[in-house]
Amino acid sequence: FLSLVAEFCCGFFVILILGNFWFLAVLYLLWLYLDWETPCAGGRRSQWVRSWTVWKYFREYFPIHLIKTSELNPKHNYLLGFHPHGVLVAGAFGNFCTDPPFKNLFPGLTPYLHIMPIWFSCPFFREYIMSAGMVSASKESVSHVLSNEGGGHASVIVIGGAEESLNAHPGSLTLNILKRKGFIKMALKHGAHLVPVFSFGENELFKQVANPKGSWLRNVQEKLQKIMGFALPLFHARGVFQYSFGLIPYRQPIHTVVGSPIPVKQNLNPTTEEIDQLHALYLQKLKKLFEEHKSNYGIPAHRSLIFE
Repeated sequence: FLSLVAEFCCGFFVILILGNFWFLAVLYLLWLYLDWETPCAGGRRSQWVRSWTVWKYFREYFPIHLIKTSELNPKHNYLLGFHPHGVLVAGAFGNFCTDPPFKNLFPGLTPYLHIMPIWFSCPFFREYIMSAGMVSASKESVSHVLSNEGGGHASVIVIGGAEESLNAHPGSLTLNILKRKGFIKMALKHGAHLVPVFSFGENELFKQVANPKGSWLRNVQEKLQKIMGFALPLFHARGVFQYSFGLIPYRQPIHTVVGSPIPVKQNLNPTTEEIDQLHALYLQKLKKLFEEHKSNYGIPAHRSLIFE
């Protein structure tokens, strides 16, 4: 969905350049230059955009639900680790970039969904995603959000990143997380409490072409991911008027469960050992969250998370 909107915005920008409105394109390029750092400085959210009626229908299509398991004190800042990435990341967008799901359950907290910086280089599209509450996933951006004095900010990071989308097959429970410790270091440096979030149903929205590790397709996808910074999963779902083939996601319920916070004491210079200890604790809490709720959302008792 984001890719389609981005392509439309880029196409519109090209039309401005080639048409009789090139001067508007020049003015926008000037604006882009002056506004380049905004995605790393909290963005520019719009309550009007986040409250569009279309998002209500978007959430109801699947439907998307946000599940609260514990209170989050707005006097603190939080780093929410979102799992899994899936293909669409629908749960993250529906719950943290539209109102009122998060606002109603966690009053006093402002969520910021961190996404790849490359999206903010797309003309016009960057204005739209910032208005929805999305900001850059750069270190500077995360630091800006978590440095808010008095608390009340929640950084939402899809920990598995683009690489994990290649594992987004129906029924898959594989998470790319063992080597991802940067978010742990950021939480320690800012004293932000860690909160594991698991979105049940996220991997059920599309069917992806078989790409087991070691296959020629997976090797090509991984090489392209390293070059471009984002993955290219080959997926399909349903069409507009039929369910056999298309790019519209299947209507599968998504239940995004927000776990209990892990208190983190600020440590400006954490050691490798301290980072590893907190990372291990986070994995333990994430696995516990999954095990406690998996029976509610159709996961067989013998299935468990796989950490890679």
